[in-house]
Amino acid sequence: MKNYVEVTALFDTDGNIYPKSVVVEDESHEVDRVLDIRPAASLKSGGAGIRYKCSIEGRETYLFLEETRWFIELVA
Repeated sequence: MKNYVEVTALFDTDGNIYPKSVVVEDESHEVDRVLDIRPAASLKSGGAGIRYKCSIEGRETYLFLEETRWFIELVA
């Protein structure tokens, strides 16, 4: 099952999208760094889109932008 989340993102002048914060279970968490961006499938949740490997409060996490919705997957 996908865990859809609210994301605040920066859109730069070149059209790139960078997540800045994510709301999970009514708590906001800052994205410390975006470590990697690539098209990919989610092996845990199913679906595909743009995968953002992020450090969120010190934990590596995958955020997926699937068309117009974001979902989160923790890196094991």
